[in-house]
Amino acid sequence: MTDEEIRIKAEAYLEVESSLDFKAEVESLLEKEDMAELGDRFWRELDFGTGGLRGVIGGGSNRINTYTICRATQGLANYIISYVPEEERGVVIAFDCRNYSDVFARQAARVFAANGIKAWLFTSLRPTPVLSFAVRRLSACAGVMITASHNPAEYNGYKVFWADGAQVVPPHDKGIIAEVRKVNGHVAAMDMKKAEEEGLIISIDREIDDAYRQMAVNQSLNPEMMRRSGNRVKIVYTPLHGAGTLPVEGVLRELGMTVMTVSQQREPDGNFPTVDFPNPEIASALEMALKLAEDNGADLVMATDPDADRLGIAVPDGEKWCLLSGNRLGALLIDYIFRIQKEQGIMPANPTFVNTIVTTGLQNVIAEYYGAKSFRVLTGFK
Repeated sequence: MTDEEIRIKAEAYLEVESSLDFKAEVESLLEKEDMAELGDRFWRELDFGTGGLRGVIGGGSNRINTYTICRATQGLANYIISYVPEEERGVVIAFDCRNYSDVFARQAARVFAANGIKAWLFTSLRPTPVLSFAVRRLSACAGVMITASHNPAEYNGYKVFWADGAQVVPPHDKGIIAEVRKVNGHVAAMDMKKAEEEGLIISIDREIDDAYRQMAVNQSLNPEMMRRSGNRVKIVYTPLHGAGTLPVEGVLRELGMTVMTVSQQREPDGNFPTVDFPNPEIASALEMALKLAEDNGADLVMATDPDADRLGIAVPDGEKWCLLSGNRLGALLIDYIFRIQKEQGIMPANPTFVNTIVTTGLQNVIAEYYGAKSFRVLTGFK
């Protein structure tokens, strides 16, 4: 791509970007004639894949910004209009702690509203599992989560969920991708106040939070034991500056457990100032939690990533702490679930266990030991 082609793309972007922040970035680069940086920002359109969008925050077609969020939302809106009956068109939108997440969520809601699609918008940050729950609770046809999961602070993203609360699978994934790629030029967004007055943007918070917490508590296979003996277990928890604080603390405390949260990492902060990477499955992210656990004689360390759909666990191992891998944790959970169901006589008539081909086969061996039929499937929600 020549410098002139890059300049033309940058100027076209300035015509459709509504954010003064992102426009200022590109205008400054044009003024300085920084063609290397402009080339990186405009050599392609940020691709919308099966998981949605994910990229570095900033001005440009190859960045996450207000316009790329609008473009993705318009494509999703077009697909919904073509596929979903009018009376069933409603989308739930949530966002995590990342920089601009709240801005992007509101912008997405305004684009849906401009297309006559109702948007239920959380008033503050929420975890991805809460978004998934809300989609089903409200009988929405889709959900949008503004997050870049456990990526570094400079990233953000846009995840799409379908009516079942899961990320989109065929044929919806390809249909949405095709529609997003057709969108060019200006994208209409309804005025926020007008959309709220017309019932096209509806704020949600506690009514979903309370229902979600009760649902999560009800998943306990032995709640009486938890309430009777749970307070004997000391848990150190860190949300790593993300969205997990209130739901995780709320559920554990309702089950009668003692929770100590890492104070330096409890408040939301999209810059993640105390960690290099907000990934709860790497030891460096748990340094503060492990120190708090050692100082207080804790029995368990738990950590969640920014959108609280990824869990890290550490347990004492002699004088040290052992960080459990996802495979180890999964194997322990499978054994516990099947064992308790068998003891309580609530094992389903034809138990079935499903995991992916990149997951340890030990889990399948455990499931089959308890008489369950076992299936291994492809990754990527297929």
